[in-house]
Amino acid sequence: MKDLVRAGDVALRTDLAAAFRLAARFDWHESVGNHFSVAVSEDGRRFLMNPKWRHFSEIRASDLLLLDADDPSVMEGPDAPDASAWTIHGALHRARPDLRVVLHCHPPHATALAALKTPAMPPVDMNTARFWGDLAIDMDCGGIADDAAEGARIAAALGDCSTLLMANHGLTCTGATVAQAFEQLYFFEKAARTVLLALGSGAPLGVMSDAVAARTAAGWAAYAGMADAHFAHLKSVLDREEPDYRD
Repeated sequence: MKDLVRAGDVALRTDLAAAFRLAARFDWHESVGNHFSVAVSEDGRRFLMNPKWRHFSEIRASDLLLLDADDPSVMEGPDAPDASAWTIHGALHRARPDLRVVLHCHPPHATALAALKTPAMPPVDMNTARFWGDLAIDMDCGGIADDAAEGARIAAALGDCSTLLMANHGLTCTGATVAQAFEQLYFFEKAARTVLLALGSGAPLGVMSDAVAARTAAGWAAYAGMADAHFAHLKSVLDREEPDYRD
């Protein structure tokens, strides 16, 4: 396990470690649970992930484990991730090698949205419309995802989308880079907060037409560079205040 822990791409390790620290700052963490991962092999089957029960606020680049989705023996190591982490991330990286980064957590507003009888992300503003046509909603919560069948089911539920709202569970955001996946997580949590605030008013929602929602979602493509700029800024804050994330 020690050799696996030391292997992997330095830049990817640094970015993923930053994502953990930032998630803690934004209050998206949950005790010492939840997991983020990033693929380091072309087929997605070798990926970096946080060790078992390590608080997001303390994760360093060198702490990340390099795991092989086809080698269950990695689960025998002392710092091996818990079964649910292995199940969800292993299944997603096997099923979608195009998605290099998988961020799974239980942010408060996204999770509250997932707790509704009919979870949805109605396009009521620019941020909510961002997810139009690119959000899968898994209504079939199977409890703690700690077996292969549940992992495969979750991967199938994601389909060809980048974001999965998991009813009675939480949120999974993916992307080609850590910055892109983190930006999806950032905007989904903001969008969920907007929806819940609007619903809380008791007044009817002003939902965009399908055509306007689709046009708004497509318009976000022109702002793809925001993810890199935003993540670079957030890392610069960490560099000043928590530089040990790079260690």
